[in-house]
Amino acid sequence: MTEPPRKNLPRKRSWARRCAAQALYQWQVTGQEPAIIANEFLADQDLLKADLDYFRELVHETPKWAVEIDAALEPFLDRPLAQVDPVEQAILRIGGYELMQRPDIAYRIVINEAVELAKLFGAEQGHRFVNGVLDKLAHVARPNECASR
Repeated sequence: MTEPPRKNLPRKRSWARRCAAQALYQWQVTGQEPAIIANEFLADQDLLKADLDYFRELVHETPKWAVEIDAALEPFLDRPLAQVDPVEQAILRIGGYELMQRPDIAYRIVINEAVELAKLFGAEQGHRFVNGVLDKLAHVARPNECASR
């Protein structure tokens, strides 16, 4: 017998992305090990609303893939990644990771989630920047999925 679908999974994933964006921001600013930051968040933050496994995946895997993600993002930036606001960097890296490593998540969901994070944490028009960059990356990383829309 199969389990019924988990109705709260999308919200739990959204909350995991939200917490992961904060954790990755901390990683970028402090240079601390992602595992230490993840453990701090798991101990101190209210992560009951989050998909904990997905939070851990984002915090551990995004830094591992950072070089590849950054290289994929660079052609679509209007300035060097180092000059992009650190909050938007973290959000772009999560979106880049999901577009490149999680084909099971529709590209439109990835972009929408990143835009919502940018509205919440980013600069005034940061969500437009994030949307534009990730949309262009999606067309390269997932050409068949984008073409079918």
